[in-house]
Order: sequence, then C-alpha cells, then structure tokens
Amino acid sequence: MLTVRAVAADSPAARGLLDEYFAMRAAGFPGGAYRTTYPDPAAFVPPAGVFVIAEDDAGAARGCGGIRRIPDGPSGLRYEVKHLFMQPSARGLGGGRIVLTALEAKAREFGAADLVLDTHHSLDAAAGLYASSGFAAIPPYNDNANATRWYGKPLT
Repeated sequence: MLTVRAVAADSPAARGLLDEYFAMRAAGFPGGAYRTTYPDPAAFVPPAGVFVIAEDDAGAARGCGGIRRIPDGPSGLRYEVKHLFMQPSARGLGGGRIVLTALEAKAREFGAADLVLDTHHSLDAAAGLYASSGFAAIPPYNDNANATRWYGKPLT
C-alpha cells in the first residue's frame, strides 16, 4: 500500500525522485531534446502549491507529484499538476492515481476552479490516467517545449 505525504520540493526524497524522473525522460525523449527544469520549491508551499511523495509500507519513496498556482483561467483560480512520477517498479499498482487524487484534493482545498497539466504524447500511461480521472484535452496554456498535449479538469 502507498501513502502520500507532503514534503518540500527540494527535500532529499523529492530530489531523488525528480533526478530519476528527469533522467528517464531525457533518455527516452523523442529527438533527445528534453529540457530539464527542477521546480522552484517556493511554488510548492501552501497555499501557492504542494509537493507530495508516495511511500510504500517500508517508508521508501516510490513516486511524487505537485501542484502549483498559475495565472487564473477563464473559470478563475487555477492550479497545475507538475512532475507526476512513479518509479517503474511501482507502476501498475494505482500509485499514480493515489498521487493525482491527493493533488486534486489539495487543489480543491486551495479553492481552485480548474486543475490543468501538460504532458508529452509519448507518455501513453499518463494520458490514460488523466482521461480516466476526468481530464479532457484543452488548448495549450503554456509554451512548455517538452509538452505536446494539454489537459484540464473543472473542480467547481
């Protein structure tokens, strides 16, 4: 079973997972042009945002993700999901959904009208998770060079 807890985005556990995530994305990114950008820890401090890790029963960090406030959208207050990642050995166990559900709950707690995210079309499992969690394709809301798809979900 996985449990989720909030941590600083620059904590050792978060940094280790982000290092792994960025290395995997850079190694498998089409064209080899992945741009690594570590999150600004201040953007993930409540109520501006939150960063969480998913831990297994032994307390080992197995996944992570965060939300951060971005400029308001057409419906009002908007948060963005960032760096949702599960270690390969922890995939298929529902951990991605556990993390995403926790982040959505936090966004609601912070008063978000919408939750948005960007991703790359090569991440099929992520696209499936987002679709099954109620996210739908939206027009691009940023110029992230690593993204080819944008999704949103109304929370109000």
